[in-house]
Amino acid sequence: MGSEANEANSAIAVRDLNFQWPNGKAVLSDCSLEVPRGEFWMLLGTNGCGKSTLLRLLAGLLSLPEGESVRVSGRVGFVFQNPDHQLVMPTVGADVAFGLVDRGFSYREVRDRVEDALALVNLAHLIERPIYALSGGQKQRVAIAGAIAQECDVLLLDEPTALLDPDGQIDLVRRVRDIVRDRGMTALWVTHRLDELNFCDGAVLLEGGRAVDRGDPARLKARFLSQRQPF
Repeated sequence: MGSEANEANSAIAVRDLNFQWPNGKAVLSDCSLEVPRGEFWMLLGTNGCGKSTLLRLLAGLLSLPEGESVRVSGRVGFVFQNPDHQLVMPTVGADVAFGLVDRGFSYREVRDRVEDALALVNLAHLIERPIYALSGGQKQRVAIAGAIAQECDVLLLDEPTALLDPDGQIDLVRRVRDIVRDRGMTALWVTHRLDELNFCDGAVLLEGGRAVDRGDPARLKARFLSQRQPF
């Protein structure tokens, strides 16, 4: 009963999910987790434990096996580890606007959404800047602005600080935390950087394709460290 209540109050719910590649290699095994609505959570684990695969299944970027299901409530935005994989237009403003016109918005509505989203990531002054002229951190913020402009309810981020220096890493995670709180969004951020856990509401620890623990970020951080530094 408690588990069902948690799922009902969650923006993301995964129950006993299994996934393997066509070659038969298992990636996820009886994986279950929930992310509460309106909170900023992180998915923690070592490389190869299934974090990115799980995120892509939640986003619909990978097809679920027959008989498997996940629940993500509302419109989903996805941010890749490498922003060059998703920035497709020549300028900042054009990229954030990409896809909005097809949804039937007027030019004024598109412009307002783009300006609002760029202001949230502190890039309003770069609306005409060519994408190629941006730093890695700026590109990631453009990718996040694109998801915000689409008014996503759930933001999924796959190690978005992997290519950033330490200062850029902390700046980005703080901005996402603040945006999630200000907009009432839900976010799940994949990481293996323990410092990033200082900024989230909760965390899930993934090991061998299974969620083995969830809850307080400080406790999960300590568990993760103790398992890898037994002294």
